[in-house]
Amino acid sequence: MNVLILAAGYATRLYPLTLNKAKPLLVVGGKPIIEWLVDNLAGISDLETIYIVTNDKFAADFQAWSQSYQKRHPEFKFEVVNDGSTSDDDKLGAIGDINFVVTHENLSQTSLLVAAGDNLFTSSLADFVANARDTEMTVAVYDVGDTEAIKKYGNVAVDAEGIMTRFEEKPKKPQGTLAAIALYYYSPAILSLVRTYL
Repeated sequence: MNVLILAAGYATRLYPLTLNKAKPLLVVGGKPIIEWLVDNLAGISDLETIYIVTNDKFAADFQAWSQSYQKRHPEFKFEVVNDGSTSDDDKLGAIGDINFVVTHENLSQTSLLVAAGDNLFTSSLADFVANARDTEMTVAVYDVGDTEAIKKYGNVAVDAEGIMTRFEEKPKKPQGTLAAIALYYYSPAILSLVRTYL
């Protein structure tokens, strides 16, 4: 299994904080956000490569971070992939970046864990992956517990078997309090469908 960290956005809503530093490289609690994510990949069996897709503006920064991290954690192998975008105007978007990396790195024959680089996880993702491996696709959800709070997130509904039946981005009238988290597991069968959504 490979991991793809989405880190090609420009986080314009956080300017000037992110004008010269990618959001996943901002320090929270003493270390970069991306480091919280990667630390929580420890213990996942059969982990091959962690791909970080980024833009031309921040590619060198992610390369430097990944080399430094790998020196301290040699069990991890990184590959930084530059999607070629240079601004918010020509970015590929999440689906575009997933397709770019899957195609560019020929990853369609293995499962893929995809996570947004600005996700701040404080516990291991090993259980999520272990459960997801029994499925073709899994999306992480979190119950925010408040219908006002859910208005800022992607709102999902699931049936009794845990199958997602509805998704609405930043709903004005939410139907529940489950939020989709940018943490996805895709089997090879699902990866072959990504191009459909471009």
